Amino acid sequence: MSRSAPSATAEPEAEPTAPATRLVAQRGLFRGPDPVCPDELYTTVVSGAAERERARITVQPFSAVSTDTYFGRFPASHWQRWTVVTEVTVELVVSGSAKVSLVASDFRGETRPEAAVDVHGATDQVVTLTAKLDKFLDGGFLWVEIATDDTGLAVDRLVWTVAAPEVYRPTSVVICTFNRADDCVRTLGALAGDDAALGVLDAVYVVDQGTDTVQSRPQFTDLDNALGGRLRYLRQPNLGGAGGFGRGMYEVTKSGESNVLLMDDDVLCEPEIAVRLSAFANRTQRPTLVGGQMLRLLHPTRLIASAEYADFNQLIPGQVVHNGLDDIDLLEPALDASGEPTGHPVRGDRRVEADYNAWWSCLIPNEIVRELGLPLPIFFQWDDVEYGYRARSRGYNTVTLPGAGLWHADFDWKDGDKWNEYFAVRNSMIVSALHSAFPPKQIARVITSRVARALLGMQYGFAVTMIKAAEDFLEGPRALHDGGQQAAADIRKLRAEYPDTVAHPVGKLPELGLAGVPLIQAAPAPKSPRLVLLKRLAHLATGRSAHPVGAVPSVDSSWWHVSQFEKVVVTDAAQDAVRVRVRDKAATIELAKRAAQVARRIIAEGPRLQEEYRAAVPALTDKDNWERLYGLR
Repeated sequence: MSRSAPSATAEPEAEPTAPATRLVAQRGLFRGPDPVCPDELYTTVVSGAAERERARITVQPFSAVSTDTYFGRFPASHWQRWTVVTEVTVELVVSGSAKVSLVASDFRGETRPEAAVDVHGATDQVVTLTAKLDKFLDGGFLWVEIATDDTGLAVDRLVWTVAAPEVYRPTSVVICTFNRADDCVRTLGALAGDDAALGVLDAVYVVDQGTDTVQSRPQFTDLDNALGGRLRYLRQPNLGGAGGFGRGMYEVTKSGESNVLLMDDDVLCEPEIAVRLSAFANRTQRPTLVGGQMLRLLHPTRLIASAEYADFNQLIPGQVVHNGLDDIDLLEPALDASGEPTGHPVRGDRRVEADYNAWWSCLIPNEIVRELGLPLPIFFQWDDVEYGYRARSRGYNTVTLPGAGLWHADFDWKDGDKWNEYFAVRNSMIVSALHSAFPPKQIARVITSRVARALLGMQYGFAVTMIKAAEDFLEGPRALHDGGQQAAADIRKLRAEYPDTVAHPVGKLPELGLAGVPLIQAAPAPKSPRLVLLKRLAHLATGRSAHPVGAVPSVDSSWWHVSQFEKVVVTDAAQDAVRVRVRDKAATIELAKRAAQVARRIIAEGPRLQEEYRAAVPALTDKDNWERLYGLR
């Protein structure tokens, strides 16, 4: 299924025009795919005025524009470090007059000119500027700046190209969806509406595991046609993200040689991500996982991380690597060491390295899937972490590519007290057992500490969710036999026994006798959390509390504040409902004893379980096991 390299394209709907010896590494785009996408993430109008379109910009007289932006920069450092490419060319088709410059930054954030050309009275003139990729190893980007005098300049095309590989491997997108049909339709529409993205795609797999199906939407037939025969629509039982993405990986490697681009269904898709990840993967020195970055959908100028790792000792994924960008507003001016504005935007010029990339968008080369096998059948949560670390253990790196981004729902606007926390806890323990030293006493402390805080916060359903997760981890690999379907059903049923798990519309509070509950905000966070924890436990044992009843906003819902109430109404993080928590001493004692028993078992059985899980990986990730789960055999 490999084919000759795709050539450069002027704009999403244009036909290829550049020689086949060049590969489009990325396009210069001046606006986003949707009005909600901030223009300033694509192009900055430094002075004067400019009219921005998706793939065209008109710079007015006595004006200046720059592509020193998140989507406008070329990640020169990553291309030098990880690919065989030694130089990059930026090509513009322009009309009018201006100075066009190619500018670079280094790992310190300092800038330097690379090349420049004066254009006078041009009509559809092709301007090319080239930079060697030999001074960017520790960091740095490239971008274009345009400055006009008394005549404006129109740019009808801007593409960054590199030498093409002898054989180009296309990409197959895999989207796993469960009852998010409208979101999935929008994502498919974004891909279908961009010819350059379609040009690098061999197929688009939609693995639909829901009851409200994508196929039921009236746009489905039109999308199928717009995707030009690339759509592969599959239905199967709900096996979570691992089962959905794994099915796509299985189908792609069974049918051909294309790389696999995993993508969530509920993203605001920038289709350019397919172009950039595909090009980079085709030029790496050896097979490499290439991931995209996540921008916040509710706060679209914020990047959650430039590269991530998992803290196995604390059972926490999504940790930002040292010197990486951490939940940063990309339009705020960068600060120097003294805290003064530098005059340029936050770039993250220093190159950092990821341990893994989340599957909101991650390209995995075909040969890596064939060698490593499919995901662990852990339903969802931590499946992407496990696969990334499994790849690292086989010598395959992950590169999180700057400027290859899309928008995903903000994680901190999702309440953590939900049934899926079962999988977050259980799977974190499994993956830690597989890919870390897994010190039993440390893991037991983490679980015990989390349960204790939940009990003090009167989150009994949350506490039992974590306890059940740890108990099922202790069952060993046999708990993964059905891919998580029974576990998902069981944890929902278990949580339903605890009233504090019920989300109530705020208008229902009068019916619960809570119409006039006073809002009680939290004091500053304690300086000695452990001391406060002991005090709260003592108060619980003696039946003392500071407030008989009250309401607490989500931002103040920490255990050390909520534990001061007998009954409390807490706003969900999603801001659409509230939970009612009532102190229950008997439940606290029962669950505390159960958590203590789990901790003792983790300490006693941890080393044995680590060996069992590691020994089970080949069989669990083999296609035969997944064919059984998919009902294909």
